[in-house]
Amino acid sequence: MDTLVASALDNSGAHARGITTGAPEQPRRRTWNEVHSEALRIAGALRTPDGRPAVGPGDVVAVLASDPALIAPTVQAVWLAGGSVTMLHQPTPRTDLAHWAQDTLRVLGMIEARLVLLGAPFEDLADVLEQHAMPYRKLHDLAGTAEPLAEPAATSEETTALLQLTSGSSADPKAVRITHGNLYANMRAMVTGAELDAESDVLVSWLPLFHDMGMVGCLTLPMATGLELVKVTPADFLVRPLLWPELISSYGGTVTAAPNFAYAIVGRRMARADDGDFDLSTLRFALNGAEPVDPEAVRAFTEAGARFGLRPESMVCAFGMAEATLAVSFAPLNRGVEIDTVDADELEKRRQAKPAGAETTHTRRFALLGRALQGLEVEVVDDSGAVLGRRKVGALRIRGQAVTPGYLTMDGPVPGQDSAGWLDTGDEGYLVDGQVVICGRRKDVIIMGGRNIYPVDIERSACEVDGVRAGNAAAVRQEPGSRRERFAVVLESGVAGDDVAEKALGKEVTARVVDAVGVRPSAVVVVEPGTLPKTPSGKLKRAATAELVPE
Repeated sequence: MDTLVASALDNSGAHARGITTGAPEQPRRRTWNEVHSEALRIAGALRTPDGRPAVGPGDVVAVLASDPALIAPTVQAVWLAGGSVTMLHQPTPRTDLAHWAQDTLRVLGMIEARLVLLGAPFEDLADVLEQHAMPYRKLHDLAGTAEPLAEPAATSEETTALLQLTSGSSADPKAVRITHGNLYANMRAMVTGAELDAESDVLVSWLPLFHDMGMVGCLTLPMATGLELVKVTPADFLVRPLLWPELISSYGGTVTAAPNFAYAIVGRRMARADDGDFDLSTLRFALNGAEPVDPEAVRAFTEAGARFGLRPESMVCAFGMAEATLAVSFAPLNRGVEIDTVDADELEKRRQAKPAGAETTHTRRFALLGRALQGLEVEVVDDSGAVLGRRKVGALRIRGQAVTPGYLTMDGPVPGQDSAGWLDTGDEGYLVDGQVVICGRRKDVIIMGGRNIYPVDIERSACEVDGVRAGNAAAVRQEPGSRRERFAVVLESGVAGDDVAEKALGKEVTARVVDAVGVRPSAVVVVEPGTLPKTPSGKLKRAATAELVPE
């Protein structure tokens, strides 16, 4: 049996640790042993009336559900049956269901799904699947009185465990293939890097389970290692962001994780909270990853949390990607956010991250993201593939046990590694004493007057203007690759629709951007909150955002 499933079995009954869902209104706690027992019943129910397996080794099973209490045993059940799991992206109240259905059916065809498992609140979407002859089962029908699976299916480290959906660089979907060996290696590296202790740590999470940080880091890892988990849904967090620190306070959370935008939102709201509202003194590991780390947002969060016992050194910046299963590097523990301040002119014109001196007038600040985790390597190379030295900016590539063997695409399987095992991350960055620094995505870099300008610098300056929603500004290239390359800024604001207020906001944003990067945007477009296109993990989709800029 592969090491991932063996770990889940070994830890399911090792102690009384488990998962709490439904907090705070209707908390329900089950031990991991109870989750495992339910998984065996679900696996047993994944059989035809004559007892043959409806899901067996190599079969792809898609899951569409929001309740972690249902998803945890379901995912384990599919693995026990020998299949792989694909978490489908969930429609939101604003989603056009016709478009969602079309996109989802394309995904199901691409991954050659054997079965779709539906859970609340998505059972009504069964009609869409029936119309297209897609087999499905409803989860509430599976966990009843079925005979438990007698023996887990034989799998190996090379067997696919997850097909993690990603939009890639185009509108076409693709899925990152994660093997059981990939999963086990990355979880083992994260346990070591974060110094996780299944006997004492409590993980609190609201992250979506259709994203790698939520699925791998905040469900699979605790389920396989026996770590205590408190799990709510993204919708719970979005409706009431302060639920996150409330749960950390109530359950003595020691570990949590989120993208930078979430820390920015909660930092602002905690700053207005009353003394004594929270107790964050137990938190020792707050991972910040999945999108660029904004040092100012982190500072605002840690300063707001200090009143409630939060230690600033609990913040841990990280680099991760689905192609590495999840985590590539963690910053050193108990040191807080470490910033590298560099000469912006040297960075933009000579592609060198030279430390800023007292005489430097134009600077950039980047968070150090730590050294590669156990079993992984990170290199920086130039366009020819030659390895670059310390503080030289180039393309980041990774290699190691947790790196995907490849992708499933609409055109078929595509390898993820070159002949030497390296995977191109698509990021541009550099190394400082072995620690990773990311400047931005190579495809998004704006080239003007021989300078490489990174969208994140423009976006951070725009978000400093009052009236711009934090984390909701996007700098997009126009005429990329031409001599006339320009950029526009698209931002969300509550003043959208008020021509006078929009114009005033645009002028202020333009001035702030010019002050920050020395160039003027061709346009500032103000849109209503919730308009900017984003990935399921909350990252800006700059290519799609460019379509919001008038010709």
